[in-house]
Amino acid sequence: MVAELTGATRSAGPRRSLTRRRSATVPGRIGWIVAQAIAMLFVVTTLVFFATQAMPGDVAKVMLGMSATPERVEALRHQLGLDRSLLSQYWHWLSGVLSGDLGTSLASGRPVSQLLGERLVNSATLSLFAVVLILPLSLLIGILAAQFKDSLFDRTFLWSSMVANALADFVVGTLLVALFGTTVFHWFPPVSLIPAEHMPWWHPQALVLPVATLVIGGVMYLSRLIRVSFIDVLNSEYVEMARLKGLGSARILLTHALPNALAPAVPAASLVAAFTVGGVVVVEYLFGYPGIGGLLIDSISNRDLPVIQAVVLVIAAVYYFFNLLADLLHTGKSGERR
Repeated sequence: MVAELTGATRSAGPRRSLTRRRSATVPGRIGWIVAQAIAMLFVVTTLVFFATQAMPGDVAKVMLGMSATPERVEALRHQLGLDRSLLSQYWHWLSGVLSGDLGTSLASGRPVSQLLGERLVNSATLSLFAVVLILPLSLLIGILAAQFKDSLFDRTFLWSSMVANALADFVVGTLLVALFGTTVFHWFPPVSLIPAEHMPWWHPQALVLPVATLVIGGVMYLSRLIRVSFIDVLNSEYVEMARLKGLGSARILLTHALPNALAPAVPAASLVAAFTVGGVVVVEYLFGYPGIGGLLIDSISNRDLPVIQAVVLVIAAVYYFFNLLADLLHTGKSGERR
């Protein structure tokens, strides 16, 4: 008896130590991911700055016009600090970014943070509405397609999702404008013009087509993943055992299938949010929506470098944040399974 207890203790010891090692590796992987994120954001800031500096043309000449004298151009370059070395300009810009100072717009003379803040509210509203609609719609469509696998609904969904994922947001938005904003059904405005002093949700009709453009691509991508995940779970042994015990379909779906099927879909939802943020620029340009996308296009036309750098940096940071969130969620789920 003593020998059995000793053997059991010895066998339990390695299992406990192995569990501790596995649980300890999860914070380590999370810390490594966060460190990579910080390093990547530094690389992004460097690339953003030097890529915008490499744009053709002279900012001073663009601001003063082609008829400006060389003396005036040189004086403006000195005033803007453009005659300093690139490394000096980069350090000045990076120091300002780290301290929350994004500089001053060369075109309007207003603080970049003020210009960006006005447009960020509009873009955040558009992205938030899209994500809030994408998640429940993807869950509903994915569950129905998995529950009625190989049915007419499932085949129609697979075909339409394949077509939608093959089309760019610009094409989807153009089709929606042609169908619902111009010739066929003139239900919604084809251009989403919102006054600067108004909140976007005060004009719900102007949001319908831009939000629908973002939602279609996100739903078709995420619902396919949820469908595959649910099919795997519904064919698993513990679901079969629940059916043999006589449990109802609704109880099996909500209690056994749903929690396990959503585990791999949660990181994918973060990626969909990242894709949504990235697609905002194209959608805003297409519909004339007054967000950061329109601000970026106007700044490129005026070669307003501080605004271009700030907008690209914000988009890249938000996009990378959602990718980082997806990695963290995937790491957490992997640690739980182990």
